[in-house]
Amino acid sequence: MTRTMQFRLSGEQLTLGYAETQVLRDIDVSIPDGRITAMIGPNGSGKSTLLKALGRFIQPFKGVVYLDGKEISQMSSRQVARKLALLPQSPISPDGLTVRQLCRFGRHPHKGLFSRFSGHDEEMVETALAATSMTELGERPLDRLSGGQRQRAWIAMALAQETAILLLDEPTTYLDIAHQFDVLELLKELNQKHARTVVMVVHDLNHAAQYADHIIAVADRRIYAVGSPADLLTQSLIKSVFGVEAHVIPHPINGTPFCLPYASVSHA
Repeated sequence: MTRTMQFRLSGEQLTLGYAETQVLRDIDVSIPDGRITAMIGPNGSGKSTLLKALGRFIQPFKGVVYLDGKEISQMSSRQVARKLALLPQSPISPDGLTVRQLCRFGRHPHKGLFSRFSGHDEEMVETALAATSMTELGERPLDRLSGGQRQRAWIAMALAQETAILLLDEPTTYLDIAHQFDVLELLKELNQKHARTVVMVVHDLNHAAQYADHIIAVADRRIYAVGSPADLLTQSLIKSVFGVEAHVIPHPINGTPFCLPYASVSHA
């Protein structure tokens, strides 16, 4: 089925989960094109499940995901991989694989079964390495990289895939604060300079406030709220979604909402 396209990536009446367990029920979601969207919510709320459904890593129990106006379930894996890339949490690569070898995997959706790498393929690999500041580490094995460098290598692979949409599941997990900001600044640059649509699951509300244009809050097996950081990140929403009291003040440098949690809400 093809429909009139309003958003490149969206879902309608999605019920999602695993085995017999429903995680999200009857939800609609639309991803703004050319923007950074952050998914927030408590652990187990279904953020990663929703991201995987949008990337066709899992099939909905019910409902339809649309990509470029077509049902994503009716598209081939190669067709999907030419349009979007999904990086899961803590991806695993074969031992001894170098950064450049990993990056070359990103070109596979564009290759025939027996076709060789073209000049354009090599150009896309080198462009991706340069965009992620990984050119000098191209021949280094992934297992000899720091956490932040390794995350950049995986993002380089996704860039080499030459897709307009990037889906990232907790891209800053396990990284120290300096590497967290390195990765987030990279995603911001890819969005602003290379017109990539970025969707990321994040836990830190201040990261969402500072780097996202659009926020999807997930709670109670549904999409609880959507909107800009300024509209969404309020004391009331943080209390309702996360069960904590918080002060929300303007960031002293850039004016974005700055969340200061200070106590769990009693449920007695």
